[in-house]
Amino acid sequence: MGLLIKNGEIVTASERYVADIYCEDETITRIGTSLDAPPDTKVIDASGKYVFPGFIDPHVHIYLPFMGTYAKDDYTSGSKAALMGGTTTLIEMLCPSKDEDLLEAYALWKSKAEGISACDWTYHMGVPRFDDKAREQLSEIIDDGISSFKFFLAYKGVFNLSDEELYHALCFAKERGVIGTAHCENADLVLELQKKLIAEGKTGPEWHYHSRPPFVEASGTAKFLTFAEATGAAAYIVHLSCNESLREVMRARYAGVRAFVEIVIPYLTVDMSYAELPDFEGAKYVMSPPLRHKRNQDIFWNGLQQGFIHTVATDHAPFDFKGQKEMGRDDFTKIPNGIPSIEERVKLLYSFGVAEGRIDLNTFVNCASTQAAKIFGLYPRKGTIQLGADADLVIYDPNYEGVISQKTHSMNIDYSAFEGWKIKGRPETVTVRGELAVDQGSFVGTHGRGKMVRREPCHY
Repeated sequence: MGLLIKNGEIVTASERYVADIYCEDETITRIGTSLDAPPDTKVIDASGKYVFPGFIDPHVHIYLPFMGTYAKDDYTSGSKAALMGGTTTLIEMLCPSKDEDLLEAYALWKSKAEGISACDWTYHMGVPRFDDKAREQLSEIIDDGISSFKFFLAYKGVFNLSDEELYHALCFAKERGVIGTAHCENADLVLELQKKLIAEGKTGPEWHYHSRPPFVEASGTAKFLTFAEATGAAAYIVHLSCNESLREVMRARYAGVRAFVEIVIPYLTVDMSYAELPDFEGAKYVMSPPLRHKRNQDIFWNGLQQGFIHTVATDHAPFDFKGQKEMGRDDFTKIPNGIPSIEERVKLLYSFGVAEGRIDLNTFVNCASTQAAKIFGLYPRKGTIQLGADADLVIYDPNYEGVISQKTHSMNIDYSAFEGWKIKGRPETVTVRGELAVDQGSFVGTHGRGKMVRREPCHY
């Protein structure tokens, strides 16, 4: 059965116009005015609403062993939450530790999504070590449709690469046309600062920031971009959190480095004061890099509008406050990191970006969908509305007003970092390759319908 969306205002990264969209065989096949369709077509009137391309979250964690526990979402709850928030494609961070076999880890992560996810997905392949065996295994993973790597310059002894490994891994990425994404800090500095603070009795969540101050992130950013310049590899900075790091990226881009910047929705909406809340409430807001001073937010909003910052992700990593975050009650280094936001990203970006005049609608689509598709080899199949594109569509009601609450969200988590926040607008109807997944704000999707999206190397 086909799908016809009538009278909506179509908004892409570069255009705005009123038209109808007809979808069949999972793709967009006609765009025009006063379109007709066969009798069995599902027809939706989108008058007075926006029609956006399905949103893409380029940085999520669904299956995640971390600090002796596991993230609470699986692909049943996680893909539902994504779709309720208008996100139709996820890029999950696949994060094996140094002692794990890379092919076995890849198969394990895939098994957590296949036959379960209601939305489409792909991966960034974590590279915790680089040697001859890793090179061979990573080649197989690239051939299976993965064209981005994830490097950690943090978490010493668990995920981080030596300088020699990082250099050769980036040379390999350049050779194979794979983009290197990186968590940019300084693993040694973080470890030493953590030990110093704990020894001084500074154990609460408010001290997490001081173990990873802006200069630590900026130095890691500069280092990664120096290695990208040396190897010619394309570089993508995940969850950049401070102006100091953004300046390092701008310097590198001026020097000719092909560098992209991701920010995550918490950095645009909450600040370090939330991690300083009393009675251990601040643990709900512990993530790495940490929340920063509020003065960064105006810089980031401007960076999105000006194109200095390319994507808005979540770094969704859901851990319960009770029983999981509480593991670090007497030692902030043991608090599982993460601010769950896969369901709220698009609504927060619209409410505090578009509705408050910080970014325009085209920028909204660009940073929440199109740029991720272009950078990671999904475009134009994903990330836009055009003939032949996947029929991943979001009908957005700009007049809706609501309140975020743990009681009503779909994430499998016992708190909301945005409890009680008022939002303007919501994804009212969401389709995945032409099939309804959200209808009038209710989930109607099919678990197991989601597909892993194969990507070709880009050779930047």
